[in-house]
Amino acid sequence: MFARSKFAAIVQRWLVFVIFVLVWQWAATVVDQTVFPTPSAILGQVRTLWFSGPPSHLFLGSRVSDDILPSIERLATGWAIASVAGVVIGITLGLSSTLADYASGVLAFMRAVPPVMLVPVFIVLFHIGDTMQLATIIFGSIWPVLLNAVDGARSVDPIKRDTARAYRIGRVRWITTVVLPAAAPKIFAGLRINLAIALILMVVSEFVGSPNGLGYVITNAQDTFDYKSMWAGIALVSLLGFMLNRLLVAVEDRALAWHHSSTRLLEG
Repeated sequence: MFARSKFAAIVQRWLVFVIFVLVWQWAATVVDQTVFPTPSAILGQVRTLWFSGPPSHLFLGSRVSDDILPSIERLATGWAIASVAGVVIGITLGLSSTLADYASGVLAFMRAVPPVMLVPVFIVLFHIGDTMQLATIIFGSIWPVLLNAVDGARSVDPIKRDTARAYRIGRVRWITTVVLPAAAPKIFAGLRINLAIALILMVVSEFVGSPNGLGYVITNAQDTFDYKSMWAGIALVSLLGFMLNRLLVAVEDRALAWHHSSTRLLEG
Protein backbone atom coordinates (compact mmCIF):
# COMPACT_ATOMS: atom_id res chain seq x y z
CA MET A 1 0.00 0.00 0.00
CA PHE A 2 2.81 2.41 0.89
CA ALA A 3 4.67 1.65 -2.35
CA ARG A 4 1.48 2.18 -4.37
CA SER A 5 0.77 5.56 -2.74
CA LYS A 6 4.37 6.64 -3.27
CA PHE A 7 4.16 5.65 -6.94
CA ALA A 8 0.90 7.59 -7.30
CA ALA A 9 2.53 10.68 -5.77
CA ILE A 10 5.43 10.44 -8.24
CA VAL A 11 3.01 10.09 -11.18
CA GLN A 12 0.99 13.11 -10.04
CA ARG A 13 4.13 15.19 -9.62
CA TRP A 14 5.49 14.40 -13.06
CA LEU A 15 2.08 14.58 -14.73
CA VAL A 16 1.99 18.33 -14.10
CA PHE A 17 5.47 18.69 -15.60
CA VAL A 18 4.52 16.67 -18.69
CA ILE A 19 1.40 18.79 -19.20
CA PHE A 20 3.49 21.95 -18.87
CA VAL A 21 5.96 20.71 -21.51
CA LEU A 22 3.14 19.72 -23.89
CA VAL A 23 1.48 23.13 -23.52
CA TRP A 24 4.83 24.81 -24.17
CA GLN A 25 5.39 22.63 -27.24
CA TRP A 26 1.94 23.55 -28.59
CA ALA A 27 2.26 27.27 -27.81
CA ALA A 28 5.73 27.52 -29.37
CA THR A 29 4.48 25.99 -32.61
CA VAL A 30 1.64 28.52 -32.78
CA VAL A 31 3.65 31.68 -32.07
CA ASP A 32 7.11 32.83 -33.15
CA GLN A 33 9.66 30.09 -32.41
CA THR A 34 12.72 32.34 -32.73
CA VAL A 35 12.85 33.58 -29.16
CA PHE A 36 10.88 30.73 -27.56
CA PRO A 37 11.80 27.48 -29.35
CA THR A 38 9.91 24.28 -28.68
CA PRO A 39 11.07 21.92 -25.92
CA SER A 40 11.91 19.33 -28.59
CA ALA A 41 14.14 21.86 -30.37
CA ILE A 42 15.83 22.77 -27.09
CA LEU A 43 16.41 19.10 -26.28
CA GLY A 44 17.88 18.59 -29.74
CA GLN A 45 20.25 21.53 -29.21
CA VAL A 46 21.33 20.13 -25.83
CA ARG A 47 22.19 16.88 -27.55
CA THR A 48 24.01 18.64 -30.40
CA LEU A 49 26.11 20.82 -28.11
CA TRP A 50 27.06 18.38 -25.36
CA PHE A 51 25.82 14.82 -25.91
CA SER A 52 26.63 13.97 -29.52
CA GLY A 53 29.91 12.22 -28.83
CA PRO A 54 30.80 8.60 -29.57
CA PRO A 55 29.54 5.75 -27.34
CA SER A 56 33.11 5.15 -26.15
CA HIS A 57 32.97 8.59 -24.49
CA LEU A 58 29.47 7.97 -23.04
CA PHE A 59 28.08 10.23 -25.79
CA LEU A 60 29.75 13.27 -24.19
CA GLY A 61 30.82 15.87 -26.72
CA SER A 62 34.05 17.85 -26.79
CA ARG A 63 32.35 20.96 -25.39
CA VAL A 64 31.57 19.26 -22.08
CA SER A 65 35.06 20.05 -20.78
CA ASP A 66 34.67 23.73 -21.67
CA ASP A 67 31.04 24.34 -20.73
CA ILE A 68 29.86 21.87 -18.09
CA LEU A 69 32.87 20.70 -16.09
CA PRO A 70 34.14 24.21 -15.16
CA SER A 71 30.68 25.14 -13.88
CA ILE A 72 30.38 21.94 -11.84
CA GLU A 73 33.86 22.49 -10.38
CA ARG A 74 33.07 26.08 -9.34
CA LEU A 75 29.69 25.08 -7.94
CA ALA A 76 31.03 22.11 -5.98
CA THR A 77 34.03 24.01 -4.58
CA GLY A 78 32.09 27.12 -3.61
CA TRP A 79 29.22 25.13 -2.10
CA ALA A 80 31.56 22.84 -0.13
CA ILE A 81 33.56 25.75 1.32
CA ALA A 82 30.40 27.68 2.21
CA SER A 83 28.83 24.58 3.78
CA VAL A 84 31.83 23.65 5.93
CA ALA A 85 32.45 27.24 7.00
CA GLY A 86 28.75 27.74 7.71
CA VAL A 87 28.53 24.65 9.91
CA VAL A 88 31.73 25.47 11.84
CA ILE A 89 30.83 29.12 12.42
CA GLY A 90 27.18 28.31 13.11
CA ILE A 91 27.92 25.61 15.68
CA THR A 92 30.48 27.89 17.36
CA LEU A 93 27.99 30.73 17.64
CA GLY A 94 25.20 28.39 18.69
CA LEU A 95 27.22 27.08 21.61
CA SER A 96 28.12 30.56 22.85
CA SER A 97 25.20 32.88 23.48
CA THR A 98 27.58 35.74 24.33
CA LEU A 99 29.47 35.38 21.05
CA ALA A 100 26.21 35.04 19.14
CA ASP A 101 24.87 38.27 20.67
CA TYR A 102 27.99 40.18 19.64
CA ALA A 103 27.90 38.76 16.10
CA SER A 104 24.14 39.03 15.51
CA GLY A 105 24.28 42.60 14.20
CA VAL A 106 27.07 41.86 11.75
CA LEU A 107 25.38 38.68 10.54
CA ALA A 108 22.05 40.44 10.06
CA PHE A 109 23.72 43.16 8.00
CA MET A 110 25.90 40.86 5.90
CA ARG A 111 23.15 38.41 4.97
CA ALA A 112 20.92 41.33 3.90
CA VAL A 113 23.43 42.36 1.22
CA PRO A 114 22.46 40.84 -2.17
CA PRO A 115 25.50 38.84 -3.33
CA VAL A 116 25.06 40.04 -6.92
CA MET A 117 25.69 43.61 -5.75
CA LEU A 118 29.13 42.59 -4.50
CA VAL A 119 30.28 41.17 -7.86
CA PRO A 120 31.93 44.52 -8.81
CA VAL A 121 33.67 44.54 -5.42
CA PHE A 122 34.93 40.99 -5.90
CA ILE A 123 36.13 41.88 -9.41
CA VAL A 124 38.18 44.76 -7.96
CA LEU A 125 39.58 42.56 -5.18
CA PHE A 126 40.22 39.32 -7.10
CA HIS A 127 39.93 40.38 -10.77
CA ILE A 128 37.87 38.36 -13.24
CA GLY A 129 38.46 34.66 -12.83
CA ASP A 130 37.75 31.63 -10.69
CA THR A 131 38.61 33.38 -7.41
CA MET A 132 36.03 36.09 -8.03
CA GLN A 133 33.42 33.52 -8.96
CA LEU A 134 34.14 31.39 -5.89
CA ALA A 135 33.96 34.45 -3.63
CA THR A 136 30.53 35.28 -5.06
CA ILE A 137 29.25 31.74 -4.54
CA ILE A 138 30.67 31.40 -1.03
CA PHE A 139 29.45 34.77 0.25
CA GLY A 140 25.93 34.29 -1.07
CA SER A 141 25.39 30.66 -0.11
CA ILE A 142 26.93 30.50 3.37
CA TRP A 143 24.05 32.13 5.23
CA PRO A 144 21.30 29.47 5.14
CA VAL A 145 23.51 26.72 6.54
CA LEU A 146 25.20 29.06 9.03
CA LEU A 147 21.94 30.33 10.51
CA ASN A 148 20.41 26.85 10.56
CA ALA A 149 23.51 25.51 12.31
CA VAL A 150 23.16 28.23 14.96
CA ASP A 151 19.51 27.34 15.48
CA GLY A 152 20.31 23.63 15.51
CA ALA A 153 23.07 23.98 18.11
CA ARG A 154 20.74 25.97 20.35
CA SER A 155 18.01 23.31 20.09
CA VAL A 156 19.95 20.62 21.98
CA ASP A 157 17.76 18.98 24.62
CA PRO A 158 18.62 20.50 28.03
CA ILE A 159 18.44 17.01 29.57
CA LYS A 160 21.21 15.83 27.25
CA ARG A 161 23.23 18.92 28.12
CA ASP A 162 22.88 18.28 31.85
CA THR A 163 23.66 14.58 31.43
CA ALA A 164 26.84 15.35 29.46
CA ARG A 165 27.90 17.81 32.13
CA ALA A 166 27.24 15.27 34.88
CA TYR A 167 29.35 12.63 33.12
CA ARG A 168 32.02 15.23 32.32
CA ILE A 169 32.00 14.51 28.59
CA GLY A 170 34.76 16.41 26.80
CA ARG A 171 34.05 19.37 24.56
CA VAL A 172 34.99 17.66 21.30
CA ARG A 173 33.01 14.52 22.10
CA TRP A 174 30.05 16.63 23.20
CA ILE A 175 30.00 18.48 19.88
CA THR A 176 30.47 15.41 17.67
CA THR A 177 28.13 13.01 19.47
CA VAL A 178 25.40 15.31 20.79
CA VAL A 179 25.37 18.76 19.18
CA LEU A 180 25.97 17.78 15.55
CA PRO A 181 23.38 14.95 15.52
CA ALA A 182 20.82 17.26 17.16
CA ALA A 183 21.53 20.04 14.67
CA ALA A 184 21.82 17.75 11.63
CA PRO A 185 18.16 18.03 10.43
CA LYS A 186 18.34 21.82 10.38
CA ILE A 187 21.82 21.78 8.87
CA PHE A 188 20.63 19.62 5.98
CA ALA A 189 17.68 21.97 5.44
CA GLY A 190 20.20 24.79 5.15
CA LEU A 191 22.35 22.75 2.78
CA ARG A 192 19.43 22.27 0.38
CA ILE A 193 18.75 26.01 0.36
CA ASN A 194 22.36 27.07 -0.09
CA LEU A 195 22.82 24.54 -2.91
CA ALA A 196 20.08 26.30 -4.88
CA ILE A 197 21.62 29.70 -4.11
CA ALA A 198 25.10 28.46 -5.09
CA LEU A 199 23.76 27.24 -8.45
CA ILE A 200 22.21 30.65 -9.17
CA LEU A 201 25.36 32.52 -8.18
CA MET A 202 27.51 30.15 -10.22
CA VAL A 203 25.59 31.14 -13.34
CA VAL A 204 25.53 34.84 -12.46
CA SER A 205 29.27 34.93 -11.76
CA GLU A 206 29.93 33.33 -15.15
CA PHE A 207 27.97 36.07 -16.88
CA VAL A 208 30.79 38.51 -16.10
CA GLY A 209 33.92 37.95 -18.14
CA SER A 210 34.13 34.18 -17.75
CA PRO A 211 35.77 32.37 -20.70
CA ASN A 212 33.83 29.16 -20.06
CA GLY A 213 30.97 27.60 -18.14
CA LEU A 214 27.23 27.37 -18.64
CA GLY A 215 26.70 31.00 -17.65
CA TYR A 216 29.10 32.03 -20.40
CA VAL A 217 27.24 29.80 -22.88
CA ILE A 218 23.91 31.44 -22.00
CA THR A 219 25.08 35.05 -22.18
CA ASN A 220 27.19 34.47 -25.30
CA ALA A 221 24.25 32.79 -27.06
CA GLN A 222 22.00 35.70 -26.08
CA ASP A 223 24.51 38.23 -27.46
CA THR A 224 24.71 36.36 -30.78
CA PHE A 225 20.92 35.80 -30.98
CA ASP A 226 21.42 32.03 -30.81
CA TYR A 227 18.28 31.46 -28.77
CA LYS A 228 18.30 27.67 -29.10
CA SER A 229 21.71 27.51 -27.43
CA MET A 230 20.59 30.03 -24.81
CA TRP A 231 17.59 27.89 -23.85
CA ALA A 232 19.73 24.76 -24.05
CA GLY A 233 22.05 26.28 -21.44
CA ILE A 234 19.09 27.24 -19.24
CA ALA A 235 17.64 23.74 -19.54
CA LEU A 236 20.96 22.12 -18.65
CA VAL A 237 21.40 24.34 -15.60
CA SER A 238 17.88 23.40 -14.47
CA LEU A 239 18.62 19.71 -14.98
CA LEU A 240 21.90 20.03 -13.08
CA GLY A 241 20.14 21.71 -10.17
CA PHE A 242 17.44 19.03 -10.09
CA MET A 243 19.96 16.18 -10.12
CA LEU A 244 22.16 17.71 -7.42
CA ASN A 245 19.13 18.38 -5.22
CA ARG A 246 17.94 14.78 -5.58
CA LEU A 247 21.45 13.56 -4.75
CA LEU A 248 21.57 15.72 -1.63
CA VAL A 249 18.11 14.51 -0.56
CA ALA A 250 19.27 10.90 -0.98
CA VAL A 251 22.32 11.60 1.19
CA GLU A 252 20.11 13.31 3.76
CA ASP A 253 17.67 10.38 3.86
CA ARG A 254 20.55 7.99 4.47
CA ALA A 255 22.35 10.17 7.01
CA LEU A 256 19.17 11.03 8.94
CA ALA A 257 17.46 7.65 8.75
CA TRP A 258 17.46 7.51 12.55
CA HIS A 259 15.74 10.90 12.72
CA HIS A 260 13.04 9.99 10.20
CA SER A 261 12.40 6.67 11.98
CA SER A 262 12.00 8.38 15.37
CA THR A 263 9.73 11.02 13.82
CA ARG A 264 7.47 8.35 12.32
CA LEU A 265 7.33 6.53 15.66
CA LEU A 266 6.30 9.72 17.44
CA GLU A 267 3.67 10.48 14.82
CA GLY A 268 2.37 6.91 14.87
